[in-house]
Amino acid sequence: MKFLHYRFLVVVTALLIITACNSGEENKTVTSESMSLKVGVVKIDFGTVDGKPVYQYILTNAKGDQVKITNYGATVTSWSSLDKNGKKTSIVLGFDSLSGYLGGSPYFGAVVGRYGNRIAKGKFKIGDSTYTLAVNNGANHLHGGIKGFDKQVWDVAETADSLPVLSLNYLSKDGEEGYPGNLKVNVTYTLTDEDELTIEYTAETDKPTVLNLTNHSYFNLTGDHSNNILDHKMMIKADYYTPVDTGLIPTGELRAVKGTPFDFNTPKKIGERIGKVPGGYDHNFVLKRTDSSLQLIASVTDTVSGRKLEVFTTQPGVQFYTGNFLNGSIKGSDEIPFNKNAGFCMETQHFPDSPNKPKFPTTLLKPGEKYHTITKYRLSVE
Repeated sequence: MKFLHYRFLVVVTALLIITACNSGEENKTVTSESMSLKVGVVKIDFGTVDGKPVYQYILTNAKGDQVKITNYGATVTSWSSLDKNGKKTSIVLGFDSLSGYLGGSPYFGAVVGRYGNRIAKGKFKIGDSTYTLAVNNGANHLHGGIKGFDKQVWDVAETADSLPVLSLNYLSKDGEEGYPGNLKVNVTYTLTDEDELTIEYTAETDKPTVLNLTNHSYFNLTGDHSNNILDHKMMIKADYYTPVDTGLIPTGELRAVKGTPFDFNTPKKIGERIGKVPGGYDHNFVLKRTDSSLQLIASVTDTVSGRKLEVFTTQPGVQFYTGNFLNGSIKGSDEIPFNKNAGFCMETQHFPDSPNKPKFPTTLLKPGEKYHTITKYRLSVE
């Protein structure tokens, strides 16, 4: 009987071990499947514009960090991640609903074009032809005009749900907002597991045109837009900037940053010298670079959250803007107003008013050529 009892215990023990092992494998599978369900792209309804459906796409990486993008304006509405205290908040200014973007949003998170930034008096020439654009910023043209790319409903390419990648397309027709040529544009967002948001822009035209695409996200690394960004510490790799007139149009001069409030080659608090810049920072910096490869051009740190944002680009310039025109008249979904200096922008670009400044890097795109630029924002916690 003792022998039979011993055999019984051995069998039961073996069965328990096998069951535990199988259970462990099942748990691994469930966990793996759960993770795979979390990583990728989820599409939700976001409203309609001009009778066209608008969606919000949620990109999630393996860490569970998320970037939300709507096909209205190819706009980044949120980028949520953990800070050093384990609190998850969004580092970009935006709205939870489409109505916020239809109610006079100051380009929060949008792709702006055809020409990001300003063109003096809304006029430029290509060859012997003069083109007249909308004047929507004082005496000048800004960010593509009255209904630029930020106010268009973009088409979305088929997404691979398992990858946090979103590809958006827009056809800007010949004559739209005064620009020549049928322009086919693609913008692709990729969120990596290293918390890098890469934005790749490509475009082709059937007539000579000018093109300067950028993303207009306002960052606040504290994750709370009731805080301003003046204590953020900024570094920009630039020996020169382009001074501007009272309408914020570059004069054409490349002025050295050394000895001025525009020298961020060593990190400085944004607010440290902003009082010496009339109106605040809203200037193009001429980036130090040896070629057009993807290079680190700026970094920003915040001690409150421990977050660090690094900016990489293939572009020759970046517009550093400190939210000077935010005045509290617009509120977030939490009813907290967006006040002056609630966010900063790092708009990678060619220079403002380049079509009228022959010495600036050209923004002319011809038939048969391919416009291609890449910008990457890398987020980390220190």
